[in-house]
Amino acid sequence: MPSFDIRVPAVLLRTDRNPFHHGTLGAVRSLGRAGIDVHLVADSSGSPVRASRFVCRMHPPPAPGAPPSEIASTLRRVAARVGRPAVLIPMDDASAVAVDRLRAELSPRFLLPFAPAGLAERVADKAELAAVCESAGIAHPLTLVPDGPAQVDSAVRRLGLPVVAKWSRPWLLPAGSDLRSTTVLTSAREARTLCGRAEEAGSRLLLQAFLPPGPDRDWFFHGYVDRSGAVRGGGAGRKQLAWPRGAGLTAVGRWTPNPAVRASAERLVAALGYRGILDLDFRRDGSTGAYHLLDFNPRPGAQFRLFADGAGLDVVRALHLDLTHRRLPAPVPLPGRTFVVENYAPLSAAFRRGSELAWHARDDLAPGAALWALWSRHVVRRAARRLLDLVRRTAPAPATDAHPVRQTAPSDVGHLRPDHPFPSVKPLSADALSVKSLSVKPLSDEEKASSH
Repeated sequence: MPSFDIRVPAVLLRTDRNPFHHGTLGAVRSLGRAGIDVHLVADSSGSPVRASRFVCRMHPPPAPGAPPSEIASTLRRVAARVGRPAVLIPMDDASAVAVDRLRAELSPRFLLPFAPAGLAERVADKAELAAVCESAGIAHPLTLVPDGPAQVDSAVRRLGLPVVAKWSRPWLLPAGSDLRSTTVLTSAREARTLCGRAEEAGSRLLLQAFLPPGPDRDWFFHGYVDRSGAVRGGGAGRKQLAWPRGAGLTAVGRWTPNPAVRASAERLVAALGYRGILDLDFRRDGSTGAYHLLDFNPRPGAQFRLFADGAGLDVVRALHLDLTHRRLPAPVPLPGRTFVVENYAPLSAAFRRGSELAWHARDDLAPGAALWALWSRHVVRRAARRLLDLVRRTAPAPATDAHPVRQTAPSDVGHLRPDHPFPSVKPLSADALSVKSLSVKPLSDEEKASSH
């Protein structure tokens, strides 16, 4: 195992209320096994992660959707309780964006990788990412950002059906709503309806060309970019099973070297001057063979432990070593290693001996035991809600003597009002679709990852 400076604790920050985020448990265990005190700032009162013996202390998180000032106040309180500088690791996009904005205020109390100001928000924003890819020469699905229902129809005609709909800033989606960060749509009507909910979603809707899933098409890349710009502590993996199937998170992943995916990742981080942990999602185009970047998550991916190598290195350990000025060991890749999330792939977990499991571990039994009781209640609640919805949809309408009133579609769904203006992604002719081209400004020196 590498030589860690165990005098420096780690603080994990997660504002997402998902109790089944296995990546958080992975980070707690990885750092705790190295002898590092792990402080967890998260709403994990109902999560198995709080049962881990490697959690040094739990801290109350900021409220859902809290502004940066409230997150800063929370972290100042945590820093006072910890009593010494600590490595800070955001575990979701909202936390990563907030920490990036608060870097100057947090830096005396927390150790953070140097990165261009605003870059975390730029790559996490799905619309901005399209411009980033275009500038860096990275393949990316054709993406359009319509400004209203008329442009939605034109965009759908250009992209074809089915079409992928994404909210540009999914971390702003209100908790408890039925809005999902990514949805595959089969009609222009669905797209118009979703477009009309932009104010509720908190960001603009973008439409993206659909790349069909298939065997050997879904890939991901995890890594840590150190102070010198070298990518360490990760690798390329293939998604063998997703939940939901075809479009969801990695339920079963396999470490599979892929030079094309690695080259794209390294070219992108070099072009951006990115530093820190990253989680990239790719899909291979079945017709061209090109690997299209779908998402750039500026934090650890939930399955990062797939890439724990023979030297005992993974991305969170690489971060701690680098920020405490300790030597990172030479990588010892373990291609063929697999990672299984038991609640999404129970059969795979039962029959894949030698795989790392997301929840169960021999040296930390309590979280795995707690998972199934919590997951069973979750499944029963979801099934009850679906049954109730089905009953409501199929129940006969109450009798009435009134003549039925014909419903007419509204002439306009409403004009989108994003929380900040940013241009669209691909230009179209004025008679087809009025969408401006995205522009990518060069970065100055100062401006230089589950449950359904």
